[in-house]
Amino acid sequence: MKETPSQLHLQSYVMNFPFSLSTSDPNNIWMQELSDEELQINRPKAYKQFMDLYNFMSGQSLVYLLPSEGNFQDQVYIANLGLQLPHIKDRNVILLSNFTSDPRKGEELVGEKFFQQMGYETHISPYKWEGEADIKHLYDNVYIGGYGIRSNIKTYEWMEENFGMEIIKVAMTDEYLYHLDCSIFPLNNDQTLVATELFDDEELAMLERYTEIIPIDTEDALCGITNSVRLGNMILCASNIAELKPSHEYYEAEKHKIESLEKICSDAGMEPVIFNLSEYMKSGAMLSCMVMHLNRVDQSKTLL
Repeated sequence: MKETPSQLHLQSYVMNFPFSLSTSDPNNIWMQELSDEELQINRPKAYKQFMDLYNFMSGQSLVYLLPSEGNFQDQVYIANLGLQLPHIKDRNVILLSNFTSDPRKGEELVGEKFFQQMGYETHISPYKWEGEADIKHLYDNVYIGGYGIRSNIKTYEWMEENFGMEIIKVAMTDEYLYHLDCSIFPLNNDQTLVATELFDDEELAMLERYTEIIPIDTEDALCGITNSVRLGNMILCASNIAELKPSHEYYEAEKHKIESLEKICSDAGMEPVIFNLSEYMKSGAMLSCMVMHLNRVDQSKTLL
């Protein structure tokens, strides 16, 4: 088996520089509620914000950059591209998306070529599915899969049948929180942040059989608390609070989100790190959208 970043004992990720970033085709409700003027991207600012995140992550992990082939407005949101399967140890396997969102269709072919060059075995989902944004790895072969808006539940049945996965399937029902990473974030092998108001009792009971639920407010979820990435003992999360005046209508919600994250991190012996990604919020995106994992080195680390 060819060695890939997935075998390293070093956190490894993929990102994509936002050369093709655009908001010309509003493909989610967040974008559709903005005016044409509000949707305009400040490209120098967007590049600076990307580099702030990229430089921070690449300073302590391996971060590949996917080439910006084609003209895909959302290619920078690479979490939607696919999923590396950490539970398969004797093969390098990446599952690639079958996009529901029209502007994204074809991105999987760019990813297929890229990952095959790196030595990965790739499989494109036969059913609609939007990658790591809709599925979260807990531990071993156990995953949580979100379905109903951008991903088809049949995708998870295909994964279970072909890749030895056990997937806890939960319905996505809120049009503002249309991917799983908008409502669920595994903090470690034992604990998972869950916006509990968004799931029914049966779904929560299923989750509790596999992980300790840390309940979070729906308002914090809407502000992106679960759209985070773990890097070592840090939780990286986005907030534009630095650009908001205390009188702004969203200031208190952002402040509450950050305070909630600080409390969660303190209890877990971790540290929150906040990045301003305001230009990407115009696409309805947050930090986790911009990062795809190539391994899960951090997930099993015990910090306390």
